[in-house]
Amino acid sequence: MNLIKNTLFPFLTISSLYFASAALAETPEQKGLAIAREVDTRDLGFGDSTADITMALRDQHGNERTRKMRNRTMEVAGDGDKSIIIFDNPGDVKGTAFLSFTHKTGSDDQWLFLPALKRIKKISSSNKAGAFMNSEFAFEDISSQEVEKYTYRYLRDETFEGTPVFVNESDPVDPKSGYSKLEVSIDKARYIPLKIDFYDRGERLKKTLILSDYTQYLEKYWRAHTWSMKNHQTGKSTVLTMDNWNFANGFTDKDFNKNSLSRIK
Repeated sequence: MNLIKNTLFPFLTISSLYFASAALAETPEQKGLAIAREVDTRDLGFGDSTADITMALRDQHGNERTRKMRNRTMEVAGDGDKSIIIFDNPGDVKGTAFLSFTHKTGSDDQWLFLPALKRIKKISSSNKAGAFMNSEFAFEDISSQEVEKYTYRYLRDETFEGTPVFVNESDPVDPKSGYSKLEVSIDKARYIPLKIDFYDRGERLKKTLILSDYTQYLEKYWRAHTWSMKNHQTGKSTVLTMDNWNFANGFTDKDFNKNSLSRIK
């Protein structure tokens, strides 16, 4: 029976349409959270991965230095990812290793092995806004971005470089974050971030990250091969180029052990 056309049930018809419309109505906060959850859901289940990274550091005059690194990442059920970044060159940073245990709630655990000092340094949660290896990426930028670490608000629809995007505001829950908010442009079709604007604690635009050259792996998981971070306040920038992505490496917790950071090859 078609209730829309059936004149015997006018009240039921109008009421049903009203409550259906009300159920579909979302606040900006609800829509923002739903978008963030969809981004997260589409990337679940990759297991683990490795990649080679070239880091290009550019000062405000255009002078450039490069570093070579390797990254290992492993998903953790019910929590954030574990990851290690190992520096291979130049000589002054060779052997440096950074280990991160990201958590859905609370402070992340991060350690840095400095071969020149022959010691492992724990990164304080109060220093999460500090620069990672003199780059324009902060320590908090290179942790996995868990949904629970932010509150959300959908801002608008627009296009970025010809691609339709949602623009979501993400406000860090941790008061020790170096940011007051992030504005994230998310591809509507693939639910992947294309641009992130970072605002400092004074709500001034500090940095912009452009993620590009995406490739899909395992017929599901999108990975950006180029991460370009521009600091608008200093004129400096850092570009990460990621290559040789590999999945299903069989990593376990033993491969992410802070006590063996100095022996990682």
